[in-house]
Amino acid sequence: MDKPLKTRPPYAITSVDHALKLAAILQLEGRLTVSEAAARLDVARSTAHRLLAMLVYRDFAVQDEDKVYRAGPVLELAAHSRSTASRLRQVALPHLQRLVDLLGESANVAVRAGDTCRFIASVESPQSLKVGSREGMVFPAHRTTAGLLLLAQISEDELASIYSRERYADHLADRPDMDALRTELERVRRNGFAFNDGRSERGVIAVGVPVRGAGGDVVAGMSISMPSVRYDKESLPSVVATLMSGAAALERDLSQG
Repeated sequence: MDKPLKTRPPYAITSVDHALKLAAILQLEGRLTVSEAAARLDVARSTAHRLLAMLVYRDFAVQDEDKVYRAGPVLELAAHSRSTASRLRQVALPHLQRLVDLLGESANVAVRAGDTCRFIASVESPQSLKVGSREGMVFPAHRTTAGLLLLAQISEDELASIYSRERYADHLADRPDMDALRTELERVRRNGFAFNDGRSERGVIAVGVPVRGAGGDVVAGMSISMPSVRYDKESLPSVVATLMSGAAALERDLSQG
């Protein structure tokens, strides 16, 4: 008798199985309502709603204005190949751990895909009050430290194309104030680092620097995140210097591959 291709784990977690089924349905079939999700899983509408809400939180799904769910950024094809992102993550993790050891705050590496920014590597602070892991999560690029660093590298034409009114026609409220964004990107270019005070999450401050690939182009952003109550303005220069040293070490390791 042939061995089955897949064997259900003996201690399967039903809620995880349900969430993964919904993620697969969204990716392969498209839009899904709460009622449809409940019917597909044979669960109560309230259960389906909670599962979809968690998928939205982790960016596996997004909810349209008409309350219908569709595949989120994590399930969409990324601009970066799996091999490139996987290698960047593997090489970055030891450097992120060193940043955490030196600064005591959570550290991240993220890349940009269009108008979104994906966190591909994250190491949490050991402190009880900390910013949790962002690994795998996707945020609007203009609201993240790494996103600002990467947007600061592109041309005005490309920036205008990414944030054109036509592309945001169905969700114009999400389009950033372009004058304010250009001012912020100019500040990032001038300073050589990005500072984020509550852009992506209230009460969180992040500082980041660019990471360059072998050709000299900026391929990612390296950052630390901390609760705003722990931020000390006087320490900013030393934090930036530590980040730049970490980015340089990461770049050296990337160039050796």
